[in-house]
Amino acid sequence: MRVSVIGGSTVGDDQYEQAHRVGELLGERGHEVVCGGFGGVMEAVCAGARETGGHTIGILPNEDRETANDYVETVIATGMGNARNVLVVLNGDAVIAVEGSTGTLSELGHALDMDRPVAGIDTHSLEGIEHVDSAAAAVDYVESAVAEPSADAGGESVQ
Repeated sequence: MRVSVIGGSTVGDDQYEQAHRVGELLGERGHEVVCGGFGGVMEAVCAGARETGGHTIGILPNEDRETANDYVETVIATGMGNARNVLVVLNGDAVIAVEGSTGTLSELGHALDMDRPVAGIDTHSLEGIEHVDSAAAAVDYVESAVAEPSADAGGESVQ
């Protein structure tokens, strides 16, 4: 499964550690990470995923692949600015949000519009987000939500 992990590009130590743990768990469980490719939550989740064997994908707003954080394996430069937020969400089967500001808020809106399961740790309060207190609870939630049969998928799970 691919999981889009979204959140602030500048975060405190607690949020960085939460995002790092999300990445570790996703990597341990064999999931790919999709993110915006820069610092903060994006760097932390990629570092955690890489440390546990996970694959990381960074979808950048600019045209320079060299600006991705050091833990992104697959860099996608878009030159689209914040419009790339749609692509970050679109390329995940589920979304985990850690903290975040207006960019994260826009990604959450897109995720909800696309009917993606969303787990949130210390993030915006919107209807449709499963607010959780830990990285483990966030990963558990998105795994179970994606594994459930969807009426739109003809009763088959989306993997």
